Formats: sequence, structure tokens, C-alpha cells
Amino acid sequence: MLSKNWWKILSAICLLYAFIAGFLGSVPAKPILHETIRNLYFHVAMWFCMMIYFIVSVVYSIKYLRNSNPKNDVYALEFANAGILFGVLGLTTGAVWAKYTWGAFWSNDPKQLGAAIALLIYFAYLVLRNSIADVDKRARIAAVYNVFAFFMLFPTIWIIPRLMESLHPGGMGNPALNSQDIDSRMRPIFLLGAVPGWALLGTWITTLRIRLKFLEEKKLSNA
Repeated sequence: MLSKNWWKILSAICLLYAFIAGFLGSVPAKPILHETIRNLYFHVAMWFCMMIYFIVSVVYSIKYLRNSNPKNDVYALEFANAGILFGVLGLTTGAVWAKYTWGAFWSNDPKQLGAAIALLIYFAYLVLRNSIADVDKRARIAAVYNVFAFFMLFPTIWIIPRLMESLHPGGMGNPALNSQDIDSRMRPIFLLGAVPGWALLGTWITTLRIRLKFLEEKKLSNA
């Protein structure tokens, strides 16, 4: 049992470490940010996890287009759901952070707008799926759209916002990965605690949803 659940235990340990060290550990005295810099363990980690899940989702969509295995469509959908969930959490924690540093929850900053557009594109993926009754047709069209949605992440989140003036830290690089946004006190907590902890928790939730989906399909087929 332990050999199968080690990663779930690891998730709990990583998150416990991220919460305790994140709130009680020392942080650099950055102008404007001050103590709010602790939100990095949550806000930025959410975006990291979002990208991980969207990558996994698009891989399963490509696999579906190659072999039409219905299981790949289910995996693609549920990992996309996980990516959207963590994207919304990232946008929410970012808005709270912006309130304390920029003075408003929303200021039409290029990175805020780009993130919102990216999530709307993925919400459209869910709407598209629900609008097609035929199972095979839905899976094929959804897989193609998922590939499109994934590649739209690059201009909306990574390219266009960096070509424009932004209040957001890390405008000239990757937030939480350079010395201007994080130091040696925060880096282990972020990379060894927050990111793997949230990523494993999201994977845990997603696998439970996938198992539930398969059980529902099995129940319907036996009815």
C-alpha cells in the first residue's frame, strides 16, 4: 500500500513544508512587495502547475488523434480541467497580490489580460465539448482544439506580455527563477515544497476524477 501511495504522502509533506516555511521563514525585503512576497509560494506555483497539466493534456489529445483510444480523451479532458482550476487559482491569488502591491485587484496589466485570455480559450474548450453530442466526433474536435489552445498559451502568456510594459515582476525573464524575484532563502521552499506539493495534489485530484469517470462509464455500459 505504501509503495502505491508514496507520492500522495510526498504531496502532503511538500505542502506542509511550503506552508510552515513559507509563512514562518524569512524573506527578502523587496520594495513594494515586502511580506506579500510569500504569495509566490502559492500564486507562481499555481501557474507552474497549470502549465504542467496543460502539457499533459495536450499530449493525451495528440495520442488520441493517433490511435482514437477513448481513454486518452478522458485523460486529456481531466488534465485540462486541472489546468483550468489551477489557472483560476493563479489568477485569483494574483489579483489579491495586486491589490496589496498595485492598489487594485485588476489593473489591465498585460500579464493579467494575457492570463485571462488564455483561460477563456480553455473555457471555450469545455463549452465546445458540451456542444457536441456524438462521442467520437466530440473527442476528435476537442483534441484538435486542445492542441490549438495549448499553442495559444505562448503568445498570450509568454510572448506578448513580455513585449509590453508591465508592473508584474519578472517582466524580462521568468518570475521566481531569477535573483531579482527570489533568493536562496525562498528558492528551496518554492522548488522543493510549493511546486511539487501543489502539482502532486492536483494530480491526485485528477486521477480520482478519471477513476470516477471510468466507473460511471462502466456502470452505464452494464445497465
